[in-house]
Amino acid sequence: MIRRAVIALLVPVPWHPPGIDPLAWRTALAEDLVDLLATLNEVEPAIATTAADRALAAAVAWPTMPVYEVPAATPAAAFAAAAADGFDQAAVLAADAPDLPGLLIGKLLRPLTTRTLAVAPATAGAGGDGAGLLGVAARLPAPDWLPDLDLDQGSVAALRRAAPSRPQVATAPGWRRLRGPSDLATLDPAIEGWDATRSLLNA
Repeated sequence: MIRRAVIALLVPVPWHPPGIDPLAWRTALAEDLVDLLATLNEVEPAIATTAADRALAAAVAWPTMPVYEVPAATPAAAFAAAAADGFDQAAVLAADAPDLPGLLIGKLLRPLTTRTLAVAPATAGAGGDGAGLLGVAARLPAPDWLPDLDLDQGSVAALRRAAPSRPQVATAPGWRRLRGPSDLATLDPAIEGWDATRSLLNA
């Protein structure tokens, strides 16, 4: 049986809504993604964090959820930790997408039946705040050609250039990360979930 991990990668969050404490904002975003991962079937949730964010990881982790301390907040580092823990596949997701639909995580993992890597881009908010990647999934151990880029610097094009052949990198549907005011404006109150973020915004 294939063991699959879904890993919330604690990434820097450079923006927060005016009047909201930056740490409280970052914690709410991460908590909502971790809560989503913990409800998914046929995958095992985990968190990857640098030493500097270990306290944040402890604040949002569920009991018994693995927390991988990694040298850098990159998918490559998280993949290495998951491989060492015995997983066959893993998806690494930026922990600033609190309303991410669980269906999209499945679509990120699905190409791994025939591809080495799958990539989900971060889509732009109304004002163009989006850039980089939402997440990356890989068969483990991850390929040697995978660049050690963070999710803000990475792109589908960059990963395809690094691959020995373009078809090894599949593209999955993207989603918006909350990194600016125009991204915040796209949150839909009618969508269930993202309770911690919602409560903070309504406080």
